[in-house]
Amino acid sequence: MPTATELDMLSTPAVVRGKVIADDLVTFDGRGGGVTFRAPRPRSLLRALPLRSGLGELHQLDFEEIVAYLEHLGDALVLDRNEHLQQALEYSAGWSDMTAPLVRSSFEQMPALFSAESVREVADGTVGIPYLTGWVPHRMTDGRTAAVRAFGARAVHVIAGNSPLIAALSVIRNAITRSDAIIKTPSNDPLTALAIARTMVDVAPDHPITRHLSVAYWKGGDDEFEQALYRPAHLEKIIAWGGLASVSHVMRYIQPGLELISLDPKRSATIIGAEALDSAEAREQVALRAATDIGALNQLGCVNARVIYVLGATSAEALEQVNRLGEAIYRHLQRLPAAVSTKAKRFDPELRARIDGLRTSPDWYRVYGGRHGEGAVIVSQLNEPVDFHTALSGRVANLVPVSDLDEVVGAINSYTQTVGIYPESLKQRLRDVLPLYGAQRLVSLGYAADPSMATPQDAIEPVRRMVKWIVDESCDPAIVPPLWNLTAPDTTGEAAATAR
Repeated sequence: MPTATELDMLSTPAVVRGKVIADDLVTFDGRGGGVTFRAPRPRSLLRALPLRSGLGELHQLDFEEIVAYLEHLGDALVLDRNEHLQQALEYSAGWSDMTAPLVRSSFEQMPALFSAESVREVADGTVGIPYLTGWVPHRMTDGRTAAVRAFGARAVHVIAGNSPLIAALSVIRNAITRSDAIIKTPSNDPLTALAIARTMVDVAPDHPITRHLSVAYWKGGDDEFEQALYRPAHLEKIIAWGGLASVSHVMRYIQPGLELISLDPKRSATIIGAEALDSAEAREQVALRAATDIGALNQLGCVNARVIYVLGATSAEALEQVNRLGEAIYRHLQRLPAAVSTKAKRFDPELRARIDGLRTSPDWYRVYGGRHGEGAVIVSQLNEPVDFHTALSGRVANLVPVSDLDEVVGAINSYTQTVGIYPESLKQRLRDVLPLYGAQRLVSLGYAADPSMATPQDAIEPVRRMVKWIVDESCDPAIVPPLWNLTAPDTTGEAAATAR
């Protein structure tokens, strides 16, 4: 692991349209101010970042050329032979909220995202390959033909740093839509997007996709820089991930001609049916699945389980089964592979104090673990979550026993992104109900932190919004009645009556 001095001296260049820029470096604070790093002065990049030409060269590419480019890039992003990703992994301990095993696991998953099969699935599932490759005609009811095509756009991607795969996904989305992207790196991960961009320069510096990607760091809220960059003359879209501060900084610049696509922070929920309490075998299976939804990514994601509602706990005997389930979840949480979950890098001291406070009230709460920052499971003995449930982090979850679904739906709202559900039969019952209260994604218990990249996200289709939908209408006057043949209404009789 680099020393604090080495971290503070780390230089993170910018990559602008196939060029690595390491001049005019200034110092920035990492997340939390613990370490610093050096990057090009944002103002020095202003002339180079905006696209001065059009997107024509991208739209001249055959779609299969884009697929081949991304697959070749994925082959070059194998961690064991990519020095840029190796540096990102080495220095991640200095600022990332993720531990090194989790960063390594993310990097090892990255090449698969760029495979030809994955790229085609994302393109077809999120936009539709025919619309990305040409004009798709539709015969309208009035006889005209409307041909529709998806065109790329000029965009800034303000990405989050809670998963390195967000950077990879942004690069893929930009390429398949034939768009121009400026990626603003986060202060808790200034190296992953940069590593991908530098690899692109290494393997194909003059390729149109390489020339239409830039990666740089600037501090969010830098008004002087952002006012100069965030203009409709330079951009058409801003895709903003992350917390309230990230989105708030961006919203002040939104105006006609500049659209915000916000992938803002969410919370998730978990619903476990009474079937989980039927047998020891069922309890262990459910405990492993729930532990995975809690612990994956060290609970840093919107998708992670935090409050878990257990149905059918209407008796003292059933409540005791819920307590045993909580104990089993804690046990499985400690056994998860390091590539999936580890002890959190930092455990909130205030959260620790609150958990310790609950131990003094065993009639109201049972607490399993949490004494050493390794994660914990809190089992409420009444049908209410703990009053600090929105602050659960560091692999801490709260099991809440409820008698029926009416006690659950009140906790579902438009802030609820993912709902992990067991068993499948319960999910089938709930999929037409929970969306009415705001739920955005329903998934089998144990798979909350493993979403598909080719489906809607946060109840929107962000990639469809990343492109511009252009319409070409063809109208044959012999088929589509022209406006110039409209006959003015006969008002002579009315005029004569008025005269009389």
